[in-house]
Amino acid sequence: MGKKVLIVVTSSDKIAGNDTGLWLEEYAAPYAAFVKQGYDVTVRSIDGGQVPLDPNSLPEEENLEWQEAQAILTNTDKLSEDDVSAGYDAVYLPGGHGTVFDFPDNLLLQRVLREHAEQDRVIGSVCHGPTALVHVTLSDGTPLVKGRRVNAFTDEEERDMGLEGAVPFLLESTLREKGAQFEGGDKWTDFSIRDGNLVTGQNPMSSESVARKIIDAVENR
Repeated sequence: MGKKVLIVVTSSDKIAGNDTGLWLEEYAAPYAAFVKQGYDVTVRSIDGGQVPLDPNSLPEEENLEWQEAQAILTNTDKLSEDDVSAGYDAVYLPGGHGTVFDFPDNLLLQRVLREHAEQDRVIGSVCHGPTALVHVTLSDGTPLVKGRRVNAFTDEEERDMGLEGAVPFLLESTLREKGAQFEGGDKWTDFSIRDGNLVTGQNPMSSESVARKIIDAVENR
């Protein structure tokens, strides 16, 4: 039976009055990698419907390998109760600044992640996608990230963008506060970590290495 991957994307489209949303590469490159691997990929968004794309993430020339993934974003299904118990082998959370507003407090997404963690299924995320992890607790109340090696968009990178005052929290600092063993790479370079069945990456440049680590984790569960 083929492996199944759930990708959850943001529906939030504004930050400090400017357009934001999903960062395309962080979604489309892993999607293409999962499909190439033969996985059945399901895409859900927080609110359903058309997914906003950060305009800064759109390539100057169309990437043919991303066409299938991008077409799905015109009309997505909303994350639902069925996704909690659907038996996905992995859930993947791409970033974009939209995620900082609608990932952290979404209780349904928290349940999906708790279920995956407690059944030792794969959780992968990149850049701002790990905002989804910050409020997730296991059934015993322990933060999901406590004691885990994780990576995400760094505080230094957020300051480089001048958005430290526009986001509700700094992701690296918050993960550390939750007890995560945060490991960061050089800013704006590919860096990703696999800690068991938890895979996290730092920025858009880490999209493909995160996908490879997720595939490795799925194949070696």
